[in-house]
Amino acid sequence: MPDISFDYKSFLKTVPDRPGSYRMYGDQDTVIYVGKASSLKKRLSQYFLKQVNVKTDALIHHIHHIEFTVTFSEAEALILENELIKKYQPRYNILLRDDKSYPYLLLTKHKYPGLFMHRGARKIQGEYFGPFPDASAVHESLKIMQKLFPIRQCTDNVLEHRSRPCLMAQIGKCLAPCVPMSAEQQDTYERQVENVRLFLKGRDQELLIKLSDLMQKLAEQMKFEQAAQVRDQIMALRKVQEQNSISGDLMIDIDVIAHEIKEAVACVHVLFIRHGRIIGTRSYFPKISDGDDKDSLLDAFLSQFYLSPTRGGQYPREIITDTMSNEAQALSKALTDLCGHEVRIVSSVRGERAKYLKLAMENAQASLKAKLSSENSARRRIEDLEKVLGVSGVEHMECYDISHTMGELTVASCVSFNREGPDKQRYRRFNIEGITPGDDFAAMHQVLTRRFKDPKEGICPDIVFIDGGKGQLKQAEDVIGERFKDSGIRPPLIVAVAKGEGRKEGLETLIRGYTHEKYHLKLEDPALQLVLHIRDESHRFAITGHRGRRLKARTHSALEDIAGIGPKRRQALLKHFGGSQGIKRAGIDELKKVPGISEDLANTIYEALHTI
Repeated sequence: MPDISFDYKSFLKTVPDRPGSYRMYGDQDTVIYVGKASSLKKRLSQYFLKQVNVKTDALIHHIHHIEFTVTFSEAEALILENELIKKYQPRYNILLRDDKSYPYLLLTKHKYPGLFMHRGARKIQGEYFGPFPDASAVHESLKIMQKLFPIRQCTDNVLEHRSRPCLMAQIGKCLAPCVPMSAEQQDTYERQVENVRLFLKGRDQELLIKLSDLMQKLAEQMKFEQAAQVRDQIMALRKVQEQNSISGDLMIDIDVIAHEIKEAVACVHVLFIRHGRIIGTRSYFPKISDGDDKDSLLDAFLSQFYLSPTRGGQYPREIITDTMSNEAQALSKALTDLCGHEVRIVSSVRGERAKYLKLAMENAQASLKAKLSSENSARRRIEDLEKVLGVSGVEHMECYDISHTMGELTVASCVSFNREGPDKQRYRRFNIEGITPGDDFAAMHQVLTRRFKDPKEGICPDIVFIDGGKGQLKQAEDVIGERFKDSGIRPPLIVAVAKGEGRKEGLETLIRGYTHEKYHLKLEDPALQLVLHIRDESHRFAITGHRGRRLKARTHSALEDIAGIGPKRRQALLKHFGGSQGIKRAGIDELKKVPGISEDLANTIYEALHTI
């Protein structure tokens, strides 16, 4: 019986023998573990009245108090548990660190439907196909679709404002619905949309038969050019089918899951199979604690992965796992209730299913091996950097860089790294304002002043890298020295990364803050490789931020700055005059003719456009 300060004997007397979820607190406000049970009394008693493993022993010695919520069923308890884990991120739970919504292919419901990638709430009318494992799988599918079916992939705004066919139409990859179409051309477009629908639903054979019949019909009508186009489409479709080397006869939506744990690192690999075709695969690396085993990993992953609100309501008909989950029955019921159709969870499979399961297991093992190799390499690089700089215990590093074009629209980046590599959740960009254009020193001073406004807020980095020489380093020394002077917090070590002769990689010099001690490392040195990785990532992040800001400025309409001109009036003006230049050439009398534009507003528009 464990020796702990929490009075579990009195507490257990108050716990009902009902399904529910429970929360263990480490202090008055911090949740350290969330669980669920078909019987709260039996489950919570097991923590204190039975022999427990190392992880559970550590957990119960940190309990301050326990709270619980009774539910109607174990399935409801499972859903509540998942919501609480997402909310509190408890340190003793296995955490799936992936909360992005899943991307879909969207076939819109317009006069001329388009095909697009969609992520997020499904507010646009149309047919959604997916989910896909990641955005790259969707982009790859869009490329294939563009080769097979010449329907538009341009935005509605582009479609409405074009007056002649675009490049895609000129090279035969779009039927150009942006320009007036004849009745025959409209029929052809509708036919291609239906072909897209059949293809995305996995009805390839039906589509091939349909196209073959159409080709024969066109040939009989002596429309040989059109028949040749259909023939080319059939050949392209068959080529795509051949490229998908792993496909079978499983015509229902299936997810296949395999998992591995090694050296305190976990990997879960998922195969997404839709209509007999693998549309993508993905490896997940949940955060686990010492003492977590494969069974607890699978249980935690399944509930968090499938009960996540980011799934958008899409669920497979069958989930195949390499071992049977303890939560399979409760999760199956919860998913069936959520999606309206039965969701089976199975582990003992044969034939085609066994082939897919073996593939998932091989992928899980390979991904885990690659992850361990990467983490060992990252750990070695940090240890070498610590030796070079004479420090220890480096857990968090940040790097700052400045990007602009001739001083225009300056953007500063802050990228964050920990011992595992990039920590992208802590990446930040700063739009720099109020400085002399092109003054990189002032830009660096501003970004560091804003970042370290209060040293006690957020995580304080152990090392701050500055992309630049002594000028940028001086700004960092001034700001960090001033901000941390009376804070009671140890300031970060500052290191400038100065470019070498000819700006060649590998000739960089590291300059230590305040002492200005210089380190000349060779490119094969793991410490320099780490620094260059961080510096290059900061540089990339700054450039992409600046380019985005510059593009936004280039596409900004002067009408947006005029009071009283909202999206509807702006669209009415653009439609009436054919563009911003037409509006600028128009007089006040012409502006008044536009619906919704009064005489006073016409005067305001005219004055604003002719004083810019």
